[in-house]
Amino acid sequence: MPAIPTCLFPPIQPTRHGMLQVDALHTIYWEEVGNPKGIPVLFLHGGPGAGLSPQHRRFFDPQHYRIILFDQRGAGKSTPLGEWHQNTTQLLIGDIETLREQFGVDKWLVFGGSWGSTLALAYGQAHPERCLGFILRGIFLCTAAEVDWFLHGVRWFYPELYEEFVAPIPEAERADLLTAYTTRMLCDDPAVYWPAARAWSRFEGRRVFLLPQPEDTASDTLDLGVGRLESHYMANQGFLDEDQLVRDVGRIAHLPCVIVQGRYDVICPPLSAYRLHQAWPGARLRMVADAGHGALEAGIAKALVGATEQFKRSGRFD
Repeated sequence: MPAIPTCLFPPIQPTRHGMLQVDALHTIYWEEVGNPKGIPVLFLHGGPGAGLSPQHRRFFDPQHYRIILFDQRGAGKSTPLGEWHQNTTQLLIGDIETLREQFGVDKWLVFGGSWGSTLALAYGQAHPERCLGFILRGIFLCTAAEVDWFLHGVRWFYPELYEEFVAPIPEAERADLLTAYTTRMLCDDPAVYWPAARAWSRFEGRRVFLLPQPEDTASDTLDLGVGRLESHYMANQGFLDEDQLVRDVGRIAHLPCVIVQGRYDVICPPLSAYRLHQAWPGARLRMVADAGHGALEAGIAKALVGATEQFKRSGRFD
């Protein structure tokens, strides 16, 4: 992890937290932070499968915001970990609505980065009447071109990581790496899915930040959640039609939005943020010149906190 940016609000503990059973298979972890009478804001983590971090609470002024966060199906503290059955974008949208009703929220600000931006857009387009606006980071529209970039295009920047990622797959299967990895990660044999999940998670994690960072201690929770669920969602193109999130942006174009994008993001390249902004000219695009993909890179964190502070003051983004 990089040094924690000083612009973030001080560490804070949840005022409430718990588990919510959303169907016969999945139970999701949720937490509430900040002012229970403040402006509601929903935090959507990335991945899919990456789960929450205590740092995610710190983008918001806890005196002003009622911050609601949850681990999506199969991620973090939600159970079963890495479970891909009954796990689709549409079911996640349903979970968000269940949480909204449980918390008695009429409308909320929606904050999401990376896959969280995908889910934020999909949720907003399904339920625009429940949204006050959007703060989006590291845009991922879940198109075929973006999935291909994630798996193959990045070798132009990280050839050594790509070679390491491809190495465990027999040559005969390398023409379709997504199928090769998905088949391994979604099988029932731990001796097969654990090495694949760790390889996938490392392939992504080691290119999140613009500048090299110290290697973290391996996290089985992160590896299994990210490996299984990212491959599952990518294999199904996010359970979305091709370019659906751009096509349907008119459903939320009347709402305020800011897009924060790292110029050197090699996981979710800037073209996706640019395309979204072209389709949504009323949104504000903040291109951070010295950042990659990480929400905790200094320039991105500053832009995100700046956005929550601006919405606090005026309910919009200038």
